[in-house]
Amino acid sequence: MNRFIISGGGTGGHIFPALAIANQLKKEIPEAEILFIGANGKMEMTRVPEAGYNIVGLDVFGIRRDLSWSGIKSNVKLPFVLLKTMRKAKQIMRQFKPDVVIGVGGYASGPALRAAQALNIPTVIQEQNSYPGKTNKWLSKKAAKICVAYNGLDRFFPEDKIVKTGNPVRAEIINFQPKLEEAYTFFDLDKNKKTILIIGGSQGARTINQTILAHIEDFKKMDCQLIWQTGESFYNSNEIQLSELQSKSIKILPFIKHMNLAYSVADYIVSRAGALAIAELTIVGAPTILIPFPSAAEDHQTANAKQLSDAEVAILLPDKEVNEKLYPNLVNLMNDHVASNKMAQNMRQFAQPDAIHKIVKEILVF
Repeated sequence: MNRFIISGGGTGGHIFPALAIANQLKKEIPEAEILFIGANGKMEMTRVPEAGYNIVGLDVFGIRRDLSWSGIKSNVKLPFVLLKTMRKAKQIMRQFKPDVVIGVGGYASGPALRAAQALNIPTVIQEQNSYPGKTNKWLSKKAAKICVAYNGLDRFFPEDKIVKTGNPVRAEIINFQPKLEEAYTFFDLDKNKKTILIIGGSQGARTINQTILAHIEDFKKMDCQLIWQTGESFYNSNEIQLSELQSKSIKILPFIKHMNLAYSVADYIVSRAGALAIAELTIVGAPTILIPFPSAAEDHQTANAKQLSDAEVAILLPDKEVNEKLYPNLVNLMNDHVASNKMAQNMRQFAQPDAIHKIVKEILVF
């Protein structure tokens, strides 16, 4: 067995686990041939080739939840689009002849895995969230294995197919080291000052960004340091203003490529609650405020964050309360050293650094 297709994407939360799986497959089977299937126009079409893998794009999109005329027209077209992408996906399967097809979520994973299942090719689903989306629920009926990170998913998937593996995390995150001199040099920061890391996900987060922007002067008065990943859209729309705010203590970036270095200097973290982010944060073990993305499918980010907030290892702050409560929550967290240290210590107990090995072991069964 040495031919694999990995499908999915749309956000870093799907792309980075996919790349982690590909890298581990290559590590265990150096001669493995790996092809990605993504959605045209989505970020996987850039990130996957940057990582050294081939990718084929499908012209596929998801259901529009708005009731605008364009949204209605898009939803009417969707069944026909899916039929077309299914045909193309089957063609890819016949040409590439994969031994196993792995789905990580995202628009392309639906037609790709369904095509594989129609051709009797084994499929493995890697479900990152505590509340799965409709596509994975549908695909699970014919999947060979479903790798999950949370308990209780037998409510949605056939119990005999579920394997609890955890979510795959990039090797550089698993091996990250706190307080690295190299990391402070990379970001040009002072090792003697506390550093707050703001990460709104690979695409940024408007509510978080607007709140941080409104409190920039307050952060300066706190005598702390800030690494702020805005997402490319917000950065490009506000580039002049943001460039003027850059200083020795405030680093504003559209996207952080070296997250291991960012985590190394982070004393406190504000983050969305995507499954990948949580998997990484449990390994890092810094006091964290989680702000679920309110428009995530089935509100799965809130379900993800609640697992940690219920265990008192992170603070869950709803998006609608960010403008009013994010800054005071951060100040309280930074001033309460006992609570912060306990939170960080407990967070690490949720880490699953061997998840990638467990997932690849399940893939190589077939």
